[in-house]
Amino acid sequence: MEVTQLESRMNAEDYRKLQRLFLDSSGASRSLSRAEFINLAWSSIGRGSREEYGLLFDTVVVTQEHRGLLLDSDSLEEEERVDWGGLSSFLLQQLSDKAKNTRTSRVPYWKPPQTLACPHRDPVQKVLYLQSSGQYLTVSKRGTVGLRNGEDMSLLHTHRLQNSTVTLKDLWVTDVVLLHNIHKIAVSFTSKELCFYDILSDQDFSCKYKLQGLKFTPWCLDYWENPSHPDQAILTMGDIGGQVSALYFNSVQISLFEKRGLRTDSDSADIILWDELVKGKHCSCRTVTHRAHAPAWVRKVRYLDSLEAFVSCSTRPESSMVIGWREKESRSLRVTSFFTKRGVWDMDHHHGLNLIATAGVDHQVLLWNPYVTSEPVCALSGDTSPVTAVRFVQNKQQLLSFSKDKVLCLWDVANRQSVHRLASVFPKTQEDAHTVMFLNEEKRHLLLSVNSLLLLLEMTREERKIGSHEHPVTCVLYNSLFRQVVSSDSASSVICWLADTGQKVKQFRGCHDKAEISTMALDGTQTRLFTAGTDGEVKVWDFNGHCLHRMNAGLGRAVDISQVLVLKRSILVMGWERIVTVFRLHSFSQPFVEPSEWKGGAQHRGDVLCAAFQPPQTLVTGSYDGDIIVWNNSTEKALRKLRPHAEHDYKKQQDNFLDSGVNLNGKEDSEDCLAITTLFFIPGRTSVTAAADLVSCGGSGVVRFWNTVHRHLMGEFTAHNTELGSIAMTVSPCGKYLVTADREGTLKTWDIQRYCLEPDDRRTTEPPKLLHSCRPHLDRVTHLETCIHGDKLLLLSASSDCSVALSYLPGPTIGLFGQDEPWCFERPGPLHPQQEPEQDQADHRGQKDAEQEGRKSPPAPSETLVDPGRDTSAEGGEAGIKDEQEDSWTETEVGGRQLLSK
Repeated sequence: MEVTQLESRMNAEDYRKLQRLFLDSSGASRSLSRAEFINLAWSSIGRGSREEYGLLFDTVVVTQEHRGLLLDSDSLEEEERVDWGGLSSFLLQQLSDKAKNTRTSRVPYWKPPQTLACPHRDPVQKVLYLQSSGQYLTVSKRGTVGLRNGEDMSLLHTHRLQNSTVTLKDLWVTDVVLLHNIHKIAVSFTSKELCFYDILSDQDFSCKYKLQGLKFTPWCLDYWENPSHPDQAILTMGDIGGQVSALYFNSVQISLFEKRGLRTDSDSADIILWDELVKGKHCSCRTVTHRAHAPAWVRKVRYLDSLEAFVSCSTRPESSMVIGWREKESRSLRVTSFFTKRGVWDMDHHHGLNLIATAGVDHQVLLWNPYVTSEPVCALSGDTSPVTAVRFVQNKQQLLSFSKDKVLCLWDVANRQSVHRLASVFPKTQEDAHTVMFLNEEKRHLLLSVNSLLLLLEMTREERKIGSHEHPVTCVLYNSLFRQVVSSDSASSVICWLADTGQKVKQFRGCHDKAEISTMALDGTQTRLFTAGTDGEVKVWDFNGHCLHRMNAGLGRAVDISQVLVLKRSILVMGWERIVTVFRLHSFSQPFVEPSEWKGGAQHRGDVLCAAFQPPQTLVTGSYDGDIIVWNNSTEKALRKLRPHAEHDYKKQQDNFLDSGVNLNGKEDSEDCLAITTLFFIPGRTSVTAAADLVSCGGSGVVRFWNTVHRHLMGEFTAHNTELGSIAMTVSPCGKYLVTADREGTLKTWDIQRYCLEPDDRRTTEPPKLLHSCRPHLDRVTHLETCIHGDKLLLLSASSDCSVALSYLPGPTIGLFGQDEPWCFERPGPLHPQQEPEQDQADHRGQKDAEQEGRKSPPAPSETLVDPGRDTSAEGGEAGIKDEQEDSWTETEVGGRQLLSK
């Protein structure tokens, strides 16, 4: 357990009280022993616990020992003591480090993508920026050149590159590089030649040199000019034979190659033969080569001056990335290879951090120390398809990546997390689209080409992004006993937060070692926390951080647990099999608990992903194949099955998905739209048998309303874009509000109080009234939870962008847990900088944000800290689970805000 730093919760007056403890009655300085410090500080300051002051004392002592700050060597043998100088030095250092390492980053605000008028009818191979003229230059596969204004991006001029070596129908450009110091471009062709064109001669792009006789087709190029000696430059080529070749020029300002004895062709270009360069017949140019990638194609090549090395990549795992180190006075290169599972499409280098990023075919972006070949520094995971392009933002510690499913991600390299994600804003193309990404940091332009389309994304400003966790958040719960919020992340950490202020109380690290915590649950007493890990175990904790029980859900296997449902006499665990895994309460007499047999057997055709319970004995389960089954939980007997479509339509849908390569019994990268991922009973509708009493959602963005007694689908509507995949969902305790969230971080609140109340032969497809829509997160919302805190109905949302948000329901976002400034209820103020309101005015009908933001509110209540370690459960091995009680809530409106009371 890591208690949130006591020093972070203390104010200036607390520090003055602390300082006075180190003065004796005469005002002279003194030191304190551990026991003296704990007793005096705890009684004098009145904040925190004795354990926290003991932890603070011990940390100061250890820090002083490591830094050699103890007063004398004899003190090591005596009782440890701390004086005010040692304590204040430690506190200053800790607070300074915290300020430096605050998990905040600057997130760009993008204008909507702009499709530029493009002269190309074939894939764009390269985008270049001409610094001298402030213009952009694009070159396509068939040799069409487009020159456009760098300010308004208008097309100024088009030209077709000439190459008499091949016919126009056979001309194929593979790459282009700008030789900026001599106003030329070098273009590689599939005709195994490299041509140098002049870009200053009245825009006719006349060919000056042709390098012919290459052994393999050149596929990628790079150019570097020595800033200290402008005559020196290096042109690097990677080809389809796995060869990397470098051309060292020593007089580029005069001539790239020597003039004497050169042949010319019909383009009036001087012809240079590769063999002549290799044999050293041109004093102005020499070559160096290695073939570490053979037989794979070289996908990208760079010369890094800071390393004096050539870096290249390929899709061959054994040579995913290769660095060829220059050896002094040698024509050979010392080669080191880096291994990845499936190879690399692209790479980039950050000069300040000296890190190399690789775009993996295995959906991962890896960061490498160029001097360490054994393993990457870290893996940036989150993409669901192969990553095709990566670009560092050089003036920040950030990285852009673009994947085959057309998702643009911005990564914070320092915190190793995704801070922004753009999806579903790019046009549809075939899956094997050719992508080029060009970043102009000075103009804040990002140019993306997808085949022949050219898109401009312009950054208008940057917004501050706050992270509640260091890693993506997977689940969030509300503990009504301690009035705290509990959240978990993919790095196996659990954090407890004060709901009144949003400040951290304590943190449990390594709950499942290195396994991700996929979901959590609380028991009826709110004193026991259940955490489910991808290691296949469910652990039961008290709020002192003690693990009471380990539940062997996966039977020793690593499995994906999607939900833990805590009932009166049993705990149900699901997510990876066609049957429910059940643990009986009488089995919790031992620390290690084995599952019991589910009497109902396997009734689903796909993995059971979710469940919901309606007292006294109705249980429903939803599966990956789209089925919902209603059970009698007491007998564990299946009563009836709910399906979204008729049987023949359902089987037709299944066949279509199977034909497309999606396995209904396994989980692929693309989520199946049939899957049922969340189920909720609507409170207050149990006695109205004609109304819809169950809500379901899944991977298609569609929400469905069911009557479980008559097996009737009463209504369905599309809450979010179907292309965004799976959505999250929750229902308020009063049964009036439905909240949905998608992979872009958007939350929508719907009024379902009177939705699907009356029986109807036809199911309605008209959506309920949308009350509020906002975007408090920058990435996928992973979990939603509603709670009643005092007299306020609130919404908790967890996201892959590492944040946990608190919002009014319905209403604006209050803040993000872990933000610098504590919040005050009833005073939401302006929208948080991370929040992006929806632009569609139709989505805001019924919204009262303006009234709420303008209303004057009472001052914030004084901070009270409930000891989260207080244990009110029974001793022994019991899980401390009680019945879930049905509460009847009355809703009233006071001053424009919805209030609930029993």
